[in-house]
Amino acid sequence: MTGYGRGTAERGIARVTVELRSVNHRFLDLKLRGAASPAVEDAVAQRVRERIERGSVSGTIRVERTGPGAAVRVDRALAHDVHAQLAALAAELGLPSPGLREVITQPGVLSIGDPVTEAEADAAAAATAATNVALDALVAMREAEGTNLAADMRARLDAMGRIFDALGGATADTAAAARDRLHDRVSRLLDGAGSVDPGRLAQEIAILADRADVTEEQVRARSHLAQLAAALASTGAVGRRLDFLVQELGREINTVGAKSTAAAIAQLVVDAKTELEKIREQVQNLE
Repeated sequence: MTGYGRGTAERGIARVTVELRSVNHRFLDLKLRGAASPAVEDAVAQRVRERIERGSVSGTIRVERTGPGAAVRVDRALAHDVHAQLAALAAELGLPSPGLREVITQPGVLSIGDPVTEAEADAAAAATAATNVALDALVAMREAEGTNLAADMRARLDAMGRIFDALGGATADTAAAARDRLHDRVSRLLDGAGSVDPGRLAQEIAILADRADVTEEQVRARSHLAQLAAALASTGAVGRRLDFLVQELGREINTVGAKSTAAAIAQLVVDAKTELEKIREQVQNLE
């Protein structure tokens, strides 16, 4: 399904903007460009994969630095403790009380962060937040499109149900017509040479009817139609399940067509395949 989303977020010294676009694809095909570091790209890719299962998704990532970077940190509790200890020692030694320089030079009182590490961490956090915003918009567009596609597919499933209703009547008429044709053919071949053995004729008709019987195919096809309708009514990702059901439904329709040579059934099979192909095309657009 198609969709678009854009999000911007700031964390620490980094501002990140993420733009996402999606079009139809059988599987998830994710392409990202513009990431300043692997950590940022990984943050975006992870969020996309958590929420998108199908579609060709392309993303653009823009990272901006909003601060100088290296953060200066003062451990105030440690500084007070160091000053108290140094002042006590100075008093014991009869020396002047220590100043700020003596305190901040003690290990752990003053620290300066790694600007590269901090920038990457802030950018990755901002990228995650921006991706969430972009995905919310993209998913909303895809869901709206999915609702419309599902409505169209349900209408086509109803149409296929009516086609299989017609197939049921047509196959029953075909069996009776085949019996009559076989009886007439045998009568013409004998051409007065003898009477038709009713038992043998019934046996041949039974064999013919069994070869042309499509009851099992129709039962399975109706089951597939019901499962397709149920999948469309469910929540979550159903695209691959729909793919499988459409494939199986196509097998049953092809078998029905192969078993019968009647013109009426052949036309219904063509109608069913036409609707199925339209459903197949729509399934490729659904997640």
